[in-house]
Amino acid sequence: MPNIRSLFATRLYHAPLGDIDTDELRASCYSIAEDDEAGQEWCEANEFPGYTSYASLTDLPWRFPIFQAVVDALDKHVAAFAEDLAFDLDGRDLVLEDIWINILPEGGIHTSHIHPHSVISGTTYVKMPEGASALKLEDPRSQMMMAAPPRKKDAREEMRGFIYVQPEPGDVLLWESWLRHEVPMNLSEEDRISVSFNYKWS
Repeated sequence: MPNIRSLFATRLYHAPLGDIDTDELRASCYSIAEDDEAGQEWCEANEFPGYTSYASLTDLPWRFPIFQAVVDALDKHVAAFAEDLAFDLDGRDLVLEDIWINILPEGGIHTSHIHPHSVISGTTYVKMPEGASALKLEDPRSQMMMAAPPRKKDAREEMRGFIYVQPEPGDVLLWESWLRHEVPMNLSEEDRISVSFNYKWS
C-alpha cells in the first residue's frame, strides 16, 4: 500500500468574532464613509467601486469605540491562530498594523492580491446580504503547477485550486498574509460590508 500524506498545509481560521454589536459596527462604517472625503477622493481617483478607508484613515479604533472593541477581539483570535500555526515569536507579539473598512456595492469587486510585509491578515464581516460574494482563496502553488491538468470538480477541498468561503455577519477569517485572495463581484443589490486588517511581528 502506498503512503500518501498532505504536506505544507495552508491554514484558514474561521470563528465568530465575539460579543460585537454588528448593527453599531455597520452604522459606524457608513458614518465614517460619509465623512471621509480623502477616502472618497482616493476611491474615485483609483476607480475603486464603493468605499474603502484603506488609503485614508489609520486611526479607526480612536475614532469609534466599537472599532477598539473589534481590535480587542481580533487580538485574541490572532494569538490563537499564531499558536495553531506553531509560530516561534521569540518573545515578541503579533500586533495590529492597520485596519480598514470596505463597502462594496452591487457590481463591486476586490481583485486578487496578497498583503506584503504582514504576517496574518483577515476580515471580519459586518453585512453579507443574500447574493453577496464569498471570499475566494487561491492555492499558493498555482504558479508552479505549469503543465498540470485541472482538478476534478469533486476534488477534496485540500486539492482544489480555489476555495470559496461564505462567512456570516459577525464572523472573522484569518490567513497568512502571503495567501492570494479576492472578492468576486457582489451580485446583491445591497452593500457588502467588511472590516479588513493586517498584523505584523513586532
